[in-house]
Amino acid sequence: MAKYPSPVILLPGIMGSALRDEYPVAPETVWSPSKLLTSDYARITPHPDNTRLELYEPARVTRDQLFEVIYSELIEELRHNLSPQADEPVPVFPFAYDWRQPLEDIQQLLSQFIDEVISRTALLRHYYAQGFGTPQFPAKVNLVAHSMGGLIVAGYLRQNSDAKVDKVATLASPFRGSLESVSKVATGVGALGMSPGSSRERETARVTPALYYLLPSFKGAVEAGDGLSGDLFVPDTWQPGIIDSLASFVRMYGRDQATDVRQQALTLLKRILDAAHAHRNSLENLVLTDSKKWLSIVGVNEKVRTRMAISKSPDGTPRFNLADTDVRNEWNNPDPALHVLTGDNTVPYLGARSNFIPTEEVVCVTPDDFGFWEFKDRILEKVGFHISLPNMNLVQRLVVTHLKGEIYGDVWGRPAPDLPDVNKWDPAISGLPRR
Repeated sequence: MAKYPSPVILLPGIMGSALRDEYPVAPETVWSPSKLLTSDYARITPHPDNTRLELYEPARVTRDQLFEVIYSELIEELRHNLSPQADEPVPVFPFAYDWRQPLEDIQQLLSQFIDEVISRTALLRHYYAQGFGTPQFPAKVNLVAHSMGGLIVAGYLRQNSDAKVDKVATLASPFRGSLESVSKVATGVGALGMSPGSSRERETARVTPALYYLLPSFKGAVEAGDGLSGDLFVPDTWQPGIIDSLASFVRMYGRDQATDVRQQALTLLKRILDAAHAHRNSLENLVLTDSKKWLSIVGVNEKVRTRMAISKSPDGTPRFNLADTDVRNEWNNPDPALHVLTGDNTVPYLGARSNFIPTEEVVCVTPDDFGFWEFKDRILEKVGFHISLPNMNLVQRLVVTHLKGEIYGDVWGRPAPDLPDVNKWDPAISGLPRR
């Protein structure tokens, strides 16, 4: 058995990387989660004719560093606790990415980065001495992903197999989506990232492909009125305001002014939704070689939007109803059937579930798992449980334990709320204590 874990790559969630415009001679940060008041939404808005490029050209917006407040502690803890001693480091590489783009594009960049990390690790003397790259110590990486990063990992594995991946740990990943993505697109306000939301952000969100990859597809997510569709991956399901907004982008910035702008907007929306739907279907069909190599950590016992209704407006068009009554936390409800109506304030439990991780292997954590000295109340009040998960000491120890293959420190977890028999809980971490 190799002395060292495979090198680690950490993927952040949506809005977890800053964006930089490299067109100016002195590159400029145009969006940063730590400097929201100076973020320039106009400069990061995708162009309706090509959503991979910017609305205002010439420009060249690209990924920058990870959001330090959320991810630096996790990275440092992994580097420190996975390494047997200071002169034998286990590499932990942050993978910043342009979170606006289609996930297939990001998966391709991840594939290239995996090859790069393997090549860099092969140059480390202590890994070379252990035979890194031999059958006894295969040249693979471990992947740790938060939120949307988990969808990228799952999509990568669906495209490329696990030939270069050893273990995976995902934190609060919405494999079946989150209703906050709908809220972000419809209103500009949603518990995704650090932003409080605004009309400028709403307009940017509506033409940002990655947000549509987070649309909910879990059972009960959408309740549609008579004669209306509840399938959010179909353009006709969406209320007219979204299409009108896209049409305005086309009218103001589209190259071809001679075409029907509304039809062009519908074509754009359909193209984005089709790509997002295809990706979701690919995740539903992912089959893992060994699911025990994947630690799925899910946040529960926080209020979260569990459903939305679509009603018919007086003119017969759809109208989204994002009511406060649909924000629920039934984790402690006397009726066990309702326990699944919980989440981490952004991703509902049912949105965090997947076909490829058995229910008995899911590890749930709650806000009560923050230690007193972690300033739980201040952290949760400021950014919410979903964003705080990478900073939770328990979560960090769970990930270290999973990657090392042995219990590290004081760790525990909770079974999934829909596991029929909690005694059959069988998490990826063997011998994990249950609470």
